[in-house]
Amino acid sequence: MRWQGRRQSDNVEDQRGEGGGFPGGIGRGGGFRLPGGSGFRTARGGGFSGIVILAAIFLFLKFCTSIDPMQILVGEDGGQLAPGQSQAPSSGTSVKNDDQMTQFARTVLAETEDVWSGIFQAEGQQYPAPTMVLFSGQVRSACGFASAASGPFYCPGDKKLYIDLSFYDELEQKFGASGDFAQAYVLAHEVGHHVQNLIGVLPKFNAMRQNMSQADANSMSVRVELQADCFAGIWGHFTKQQGILEAGDLEEALNAAQQIGDDNIQRRTQGYVVPESFNHGTSAQRANWFKRGFDSGKLESCDTFSGNI
Repeated sequence: MRWQGRRQSDNVEDQRGEGGGFPGGIGRGGGFRLPGGSGFRTARGGGFSGIVILAAIFLFLKFCTSIDPMQILVGEDGGQLAPGQSQAPSSGTSVKNDDQMTQFARTVLAETEDVWSGIFQAEGQQYPAPTMVLFSGQVRSACGFASAASGPFYCPGDKKLYIDLSFYDELEQKFGASGDFAQAYVLAHEVGHHVQNLIGVLPKFNAMRQNMSQADANSMSVRVELQADCFAGIWGHFTKQQGILEAGDLEEALNAAQQIGDDNIQRRTQGYVVPESFNHGTSAQRANWFKRGFDSGKLESCDTFSGNI
């Protein structure tokens, strides 16, 4: 990726070294946790007609729930947030700019802000960007405690995505997924959960799972996770249009998606797979849905809730 020299996001809280306390992850614990993410504008690229309805996704929300998808884009206090606006870093929290990986993560977050702001603005809406929390070891979120072993996660309770950047070493060394675009995919996936939270997918899933069996909840979780992969692919689509990607970048992301599939992880950790326990999707499914978003750049391509996946 040609990320150096691009805008870096200020929507970052650096809590490294502060300690905390225990989880969800892009491939291990849940992808998101429920309470106890340059100047480019997609409107110039065209090709989007879906943020108001989101095709079958919004139809699912509108006709199967009492949720008004358009109202979900409004802030919790009823006020509309400005494009790119998010919760300000906590007082006393500093944003460190002293290492390359931090700069990389802030740059990727900025790129997601630009893409999703453009998508929302193309439909006359505003995108309240998430805050990225950098932590080391363990952290407290509105969804509870989490440890670095859980992997990156998004908490809809505080609209923040959390990552211990040491996960990237594990991604390469343990999962065999190297490359900066593989690392960017991890963040874009968590931002995808933030978009799901804004349009009502996560609140609906949270409500539905209360009355589901574990098997049904796992099955629905897979569809939620695959949609976040597809949304990450949409981001990748527009980074390619920007000329940011280099040869081999797409292959890095697809390899990462495959390496953190439930079947691959279970084979690696226990030697056999238990399909009914899957909650993220198989390697093939994760790579396929990322590629769908990447190829189309269209939200309506990310309807994981209808038909087979």
